[in-house]
Amino acid sequence: MLTALGAIPCERASAQETGTPFSRIGPINTDESFYQPGPFPRTEPVPRATLGSIPGRSQADAQRDQLYSELAEEVAQFDRLGNLVRHVSQLVKPSVIHIEAHKVTGKGPSSESYDEAGSGVVLEISGERWVMTNRHVIHGATVDQITMRTSDGRRWSPERILMDASTDVAVMKLAAFSGSSREGGSRPLASPQSLPPAARLADSNRVQIGDFVIAIGSPFGLSHSVTFGIMSAKGRRDLSLGEERIDLQDFFQTDAAINPGNSGGPLLNLRGEVIGLNTAIASSSGGSEGIGFAIPINMAARVAEELIAHGQLRRGYLGVTLDPEFAATEFPTAAGQYASMKVSPDAAIDVYRDNELKFGGARVKNVRAGSPAESARLQKDDIILQFDGYRIEDDDHLVARVGMAPTGQPIEMVILRDGKRYRTEVTLKQMQ
Repeated sequence: MLTALGAIPCERASAQETGTPFSRIGPINTDESFYQPGPFPRTEPVPRATLGSIPGRSQADAQRDQLYSELAEEVAQFDRLGNLVRHVSQLVKPSVIHIEAHKVTGKGPSSESYDEAGSGVVLEISGERWVMTNRHVIHGATVDQITMRTSDGRRWSPERILMDASTDVAVMKLAAFSGSSREGGSRPLASPQSLPPAARLADSNRVQIGDFVIAIGSPFGLSHSVTFGIMSAKGRRDLSLGEERIDLQDFFQTDAAINPGNSGGPLLNLRGEVIGLNTAIASSSGGSEGIGFAIPINMAARVAEELIAHGQLRRGYLGVTLDPEFAATEFPTAAGQYASMKVSPDAAIDVYRDNELKFGGARVKNVRAGSPAESARLQKDDIILQFDGYRIEDDDHLVARVGMAPTGQPIEMVILRDGKRYRTEVTLKQMQ
């Protein structure tokens, strides 16, 4: 079962109220001063020159000491990785936001109110600070029903909210105010410089499977929690995420522990840059089972920019119906068969080298009259292999790329027709 992460009531963060099996270990303290030496002496590696020279020690003891010494040398590599994770956490935590949204369902006497917790990350867009999160974290709450908290304990209220249902991305304008109207009004801060810092963004197209990743968020309401893992897969699409469908999907998959409440928090690389927006998990228990999904930050950032500039995501419209029965291995093809609809064959761009040919694509079942596809002279049974620089893997991939592509400007496509590959251009319209 795939689960959107934001729907975790705030009150469930208390183990006492929910019966969550937490051990009673007292308050969590992340200050380094908390970690004091225990009553046992610190173990230091025994110099190899002295092994076996201590009176009364057996050869087995000497070998054991040598193994401990070698282990200490090898674990130093993991210590460096741990230091890197700590540095990334310390650097990015001030840009991570804990979000609480007060929501009401139903009307009249049957209405019910509840609080949900999620996460967000501060970005700078057009010179202004915005908090990016998932739509499902704040959907159903008004501006004065949302409270945001930074890692230093300060509270904030959004000035403006913009959302897109097709991608599950939302942004909230972060004004220079702290406090919440539900707590007695807002008070101005001394200066805009007191706003939390904006996180840096990576190019998510450069992310590779196997890369180390870090997730920061508020699982089960436990704010600013850090987990670590790898990038497990890319291009996960056609996922069923509860009652509301996300139309444009192109998810990263990670095994970093992600739980309800992580929604909207950043997925980071080891440089401390945001590569994705944590959004959902696949789980039979409702908790982390090593399968989490994040929206690539290139996609999320483009949606955010569109929302801020135009109030909505201007989705591209191509005007074709795709054949759901198409399998990429059905069509015959041979490397080197290039032509072009607009230039001579000799000038065609060889985007598929002979030894790099990859089966894939989406087959056109129907071309709508008056559409951009008709203007680009697409035909029934054409197979779209490449769109806007992306090799198309399947129907869902093409739908996502078209939806996120800019409108009103030429976009290059590579198609397969009658065993030959052609290059053409299409100018998308805005989906109505």
